[in-house]
Amino acid sequence: MIKIGLTGNIASGKTLSENIFKSYGIKVISADDIVHDLIRNDKKTIKNIINLFSQYDIFENNNIDIISRKKIAKIVFNNKLLREKLEQILHPQVIEKINIFFEENENEKMAIASIPLLFEANLQKMFDIIIFIQANENIRLKRLMMRNNYSESFARKIMDTQINENIKIPLSNFIVENNSDKYSLQEQIDKIIKKINT
Repeated sequence: MIKIGLTGNIASGKTLSENIFKSYGIKVISADDIVHDLIRNDKKTIKNIINLFSQYDIFENNNIDIISRKKIAKIVFNNKLLREKLEQILHPQVIEKINIFFEENENEKMAIASIPLLFEANLQKMFDIIIFIQANENIRLKRLMMRNNYSESFARKIMDTQINENIKIPLSNFIVENNSDKYSLQEQIDKIIKKINT
């Protein structure tokens, strides 16, 4: 089985790309989905996160709901130390679940793990192939502001926490440009799948 890492900086179009790969019958796991599941359902993770942010009044009934998630986001993107501690809680579990996913799908020709912070977490060695979804900074900024209702300054702050695209692109095997429409994106992904299959 070919283990593929799918990544791209925030608002580059990873979710849309995931859905296109799935439409070809390729198994895909999303690090974002793993994290959302952990903070909704894993009691130990919930407890550790609540303890980490105990100095802030952001939780109700010891649950991490959508409101508290947004509050956590605002805190960690203004506090590097807390962001790193949160990642220390989540990243090992994400890696474990991705490894289990690959084991469960070992008979597939290929399987994909979509990880926004693949390079930031230094996970390159987990994969045979890395596909990077690229989108121009101004396009990503507009998408992020529109999607999350963020101010420009906060959106830029989030974008600045990630390694620059220009560093990641040479480290990737395939680059998909997502600066136009879904049809262009699908056409590029189709060509990549054919290349991997040959």
